[in-house]
Amino acid sequence: MKYYYKKDYVMTKRPEALNTPPEASDEFFETCGLRVLKAIRRIIRAVDIHSRKLNNEFNITAPQMICLYALAKGGQMTQSELSKQVSMGTSSINGVIDRLEKKELVIRQRDTKDRRRVFVTVTDAGKEITQSAPSLLQERFSDALRSLPELEQAAIALSLERVVELMEAEHLDASPNLVPNSQIDDKGEQN
Repeated sequence: MKYYYKKDYVMTKRPEALNTPPEASDEFFETCGLRVLKAIRRIIRAVDIHSRKLNNEFNITAPQMICLYALAKGGQMTQSELSKQVSMGTSSINGVIDRLEKKELVIRQRDTKDRRRVFVTVTDAGKEITQSAPSLLQERFSDALRSLPELEQAAIALSLERVVELMEAEHLDASPNLVPNSQIDDKGEQN
């Protein structure tokens, strides 16, 4: 499949096909819209299944794993730095770090010069989990995505980012979509 670029997003239709009459566009949109909705639902379901597997096998949620990976790779950082790094809100990060600290996978340490700053550091046990846990992406998906040409990888990323933009969801934390439903309470917060 060839990709045609227009502005900052990827299009999979030929440019000449964009000049269709409105009634044909409506029919195309109905069909395409339904396909998009089904694809999003399948993606959500696949992420949910993989998140449950991660939680069952390693007793850790995907948001906790994302934070551990970020700390293992980036080293010690403040909660606000971690929040930006993993695209989660500061209140979500605080809860995640609380649970990781209870599991002794991270430690918090106050800055000796500025007591208001608290640093989070991954422990050896936390590092061990990041090395033994499976990829946050399903292995088959991760391998398949990696095997695609870089242009196609970028096109997929751009298309998904465009879907997020169209849904006006850029401001949402990434964490709730990665947590199994049983882990989310009535307020939408992770337990």
